Amino acid sequence: MDNRRIKWLILWIPTLTIGLWEYLRHTLLLPYLSMELGNWLAPFIILIVTLTLVRGLFRKLEESQEALRREQAVAAALEEREKLARELHDGISQSLFLLAVKLDQLDRTACDGPVHELSEQLRHTVRVMHEDVRQAIDRLRRQPSPAEAGWVLPLRELLGETANMLEAKAEFRWTIPDGSLTGKEKVELYACLREALVNVRKHARASNVVVIGEPLDGGGFRCAVEDDGVGLPDDAWTRPGTFGLRMVEDRAKRVGWSFAVYRRGDRTVAELIKQTAQPQ
Repeated sequence: MDNRRIKWLILWIPTLTIGLWEYLRHTLLLPYLSMELGNWLAPFIILIVTLTLVRGLFRKLEESQEALRREQAVAAALEEREKLARELHDGISQSLFLLAVKLDQLDRTACDGPVHELSEQLRHTVRVMHEDVRQAIDRLRRQPSPAEAGWVLPLRELLGETANMLEAKAEFRWTIPDGSLTGKEKVELYACLREALVNVRKHARASNVVVIGEPLDGGGFRCAVEDDGVGLPDDAWTRPGTFGLRMVEDRAKRVGWSFAVYRRGDRTVAELIKQTAQPQ
């Protein structure tokens, strides 16, 4: 159902409801209902219809508009990426090609061995740069993956910074579709995962750090920060001055997610899970 039809239904349903009520009241119910009682019942009937049918239509309209905004944002981002790809192709790529042609001309005219060797080195550099530009153009022209969503990139960078500080290996596995998360969920997820990474940075002494974001069957998601460090002390939740884990737990509770920290083999796992209620 498109937005135009939803808007017309929102306008017409209360009007048709009160018209139908008045028709039935005067043609069928007048012997059984007094005029005063009928007048009192009319606003309650409109209220019931509004809370059921019209409210559902408003929700559909909001969802449709939110989906449209997401599509427009994605389209704008793709258009900007395509524009940048064209600029790379028409500017840097063409200039590199021209430079390669000039180097070929230099080879044909130069007889000196050092000049020829330098020309070959420059040609190799140009080939490498041209390949880098071509790959950049290809990446810009393809659909961005979930792991390249705008709000995810700072999280990925924070993982890299954490790994660099610990001189550890970093792995980022993110497959949650960006459109499946609300704006509030993105804010809460970023805050929780950031705090988990800060905790790893301060205490874990790990050599491997992994950030995982994956959708669950039937809806919902699982996000986790895993490390192979020393693990948590027994009093991690009660030690004075340790607010990070409790903050994550409180945030998760407020939005209806579960949060757990546990040891699995040689890894400590800080895990957030959103379960979607299954129909009965």
